[in-house]
Parts: sequence; C-alpha cells; structure tokens
Amino acid sequence: MEKLALLGGTPAIEQTYDELFKWPIITKEDEDAILDVVRNNSFSLTDITVKFQEEFAEYLGVKHALAFTNGTQSITAAMFSIGLGMGDEIICTTKTYWGSAVTAFNLGATPVFCNIDEHLSMDPDDIERCITPKTKAIIAVHYFGYPCDMDRIMEIANKHGLMVIEDVSHAQGGLYKGKRLGTFGHVAAMSLMSMKSFAAGELGILVTNDRKIYERALAFGHYERNNSKHIIECEDLKQYSNIALGGMKGRANQVCTAFARVQLKYYDERCREIRKAMNYFWDLLEGVKGLHAIRVDESTGSNMAGWYSPHGLYKPEELGGLSSKRFCEAVRAEGVKKCYEGGNYCLHTHPYFKTFDRYGSGAPTRIAFSDRDVRLDDDPCRPSELIECVQVPWFKHYEPKIIEKYADAFKKVIDNYESLLEGDESKAVGGRWYGTTN
Repeated sequence: MEKLALLGGTPAIEQTYDELFKWPIITKEDEDAILDVVRNNSFSLTDITVKFQEEFAEYLGVKHALAFTNGTQSITAAMFSIGLGMGDEIICTTKTYWGSAVTAFNLGATPVFCNIDEHLSMDPDDIERCITPKTKAIIAVHYFGYPCDMDRIMEIANKHGLMVIEDVSHAQGGLYKGKRLGTFGHVAAMSLMSMKSFAAGELGILVTNDRKIYERALAFGHYERNNSKHIIECEDLKQYSNIALGGMKGRANQVCTAFARVQLKYYDERCREIRKAMNYFWDLLEGVKGLHAIRVDESTGSNMAGWYSPHGLYKPEELGGLSSKRFCEAVRAEGVKKCYEGGNYCLHTHPYFKTFDRYGSGAPTRIAFSDRDVRLDDDPCRPSELIECVQVPWFKHYEPKIIEKYADAFKKVIDNYESLLEGDESKAVGGRWYGTTN
C-alpha cells in the first residue's frame, strides 16, 4: 500500500508537463494572420469573416455559416431563427452551461429541463415527458464532446413537429455515425472561445442548411447585410434592413476570424492526436473501480471531436462511498493539477430558474410569459443530480510514458481509497461551476 500524497506520501507526478496541455497550438501562421488584422485596422470589417464562414460551411458540409461575437450570442440567434418566441417552451438538459437555456429568456420563451444519462448526454427516454402543446423546440447539447443520440432525438422531434437546435460548443468537428455534429438538427450553434477544442479567441458560429433560418439569424444580429455576401431574400425581413432585429450587434471581431481560419486548417489533424492520447489514457484505466470512461465506440463512426474538458463517470459506491470532492483532492495532491468534481451544476437546482425576476414583472422570469408553472417539471430531474463525474487530464499530445504517469496517479488514489474515508466530510454531489463553456 502506497501512502497517498494527501496524507504525507510522495506524489506520483513530481514534475510539470505543461507543454502536454498547452492549447491552442499557435504558430507563426496564426500570429501573421492576427497581426495583419491589427496592422490594417480591419477589426470591424467583414471580409475575413466572410471567408471563414465559407470555409467553415464547407468543412461541415452545410450551406450556410454565420459568425457571431460568442457562442451564447450564436445560440440566441439560433433560437430566434427558428421562431422561438413569447410563451414557447424549449427542452434542454439540466446539466449544461447556462447559455444553452437562459438565452430562451431573451425571446420570452422558457426552458423545460430533461434528464441526462450516464454519458452526461440528453436522455431520449425523458424527452417526451417534457413535451406539451407549448413546446417549440429541443436543444441538444453534445456535452463534453459526447455526441447526443441524434437518431432518436430527431425521431421524437419529427413525431411531434418540433425544431431541433444542436449546441456543438463542446464538440466542434465531431462525428455521429460518420456525419458531422451540427448537421442533424434544423440549425446548430457553437462557441469557439479560447478554452474550447476549436479555440479562436472569443467567437461563435451558427450553421444551417435552411436559407430562411440563416436569413433570420443574419437579420437578428448583423445589421450590415446588404452586400453581395449578406443578401436578405425573405420579403418579410427586407423592410427591416440595417437594424439588428435582436437589438444587439453580433458581428465577430476579425482578429478572431483570422485566427479561426488558420486553426481550421489543422484542426482535424490535431484532434486525431488528442483522441489518440485520451483513448490511451482511458485504456490504461479500464476496469478500475469508481472511475469509468465517458467515450464513444469509434468503430461506429462516432468520435469525441477534440475531447473538450474530458470527464469520467464517478461511482462513489464502488469506493466505499468516498465523495468525489475528496477523491479529486487526493488526485490533485498526486500532481494532477486539474481534477475537480462535477462539471456544471444541474440548472433546475439554481435559484435563477426558480425566483429571479429579470423583467421586473412581479413573476419569476421563467414563468413570466408561461401559462403554467414549468418549474414543477423540475422534480423528475432529480436523477440527474445523482450522476457524478470528475475531471481528468486533457492531453493535447500523444506521449505514452507521460500519460502513463497520470493514469498511475489515478490508480494510486483508487487503490488506496480506504485511507481517504476517514475525514471525508463532503458528501455533496452535482457540480461546481457555471461558466467557462460558451
């Protein structure tokens, strides 16, 4: 039995390997592209952005792509583009970044939460419970890179005449059964901010094959839309030209789109190496108690994209009830810098969705325009609160010997878990942070 570092032993990892985790990879080509924008003062122009949109649309195999200032803005535009409005309901998973749900409030709509499964993904078995005559859409979040079951989600949506938005902020470029994520629903939106696997500073993008959806998104946040690349053809939108219908400017900064153009050229190649490294890490931990890989079977044609913010499923009952907080504390002491419990909190538990009155209407925002108290639908989401996960290292390069050290650190804690039970005062589950994903 090795003595754990948390209890006075020697850490499993005694030096730092920062280069293994540094992201994004920035070369002179990136720097030159960015400096060209700076030197020519073309921050707020659209020429480079239009090129990126065209290249990204071709990359995904879609007809239209539209860049925004960030992912949250692109999700808001996606909701507007499908006609989500006052009194409508949109189904989203409870365990996700707030931007996937709160954005509905911008349009007077309200989120209805459904459960996740043990992949931290939207549980198709729980979707129909959430559907009412007021349901307009489903937003499927490919959380931490794991593809949602888009076959079943689209089947349910088509059965009930619902629109589908894909939030691909964690899984840019990923595959589901051989097809790019973001190409299954009616529209997709995603963040390309600096901490993502596709990192381009602070940026978002919306994609669709539907011309009217594209034009509505364009009209929502891009008021300069009369040039050859931004033509409004829909008669009901033409009369409103030159004013952003959403009352907010979504134009991307060209430093970011210039950066994104270079990153896109190498993105798939870099993601392949990330996946190779991450799969090797999980292979090393195959069969251990308490911690289980959240990953897809790549033989099906699906993958984990750039494996954004990888997490494992945590089963405290397999480790004598050891809390995820205490487990992560011990792993960090072994030299694994980033190992925290929980991912995002379940949104249905947050006071924002229960009592906050954003409009000053005298009613909580979530039911301000609703003809029923949708908060009562949160009770069936309690199973999601019991699904625990912990953060694991996000390797950007395949370095087997170093990856083995990190796997050994986890194994050491698992093998010696009994020594951590005494003094384990935290039994809380659920999550620990709200931001940093969109």
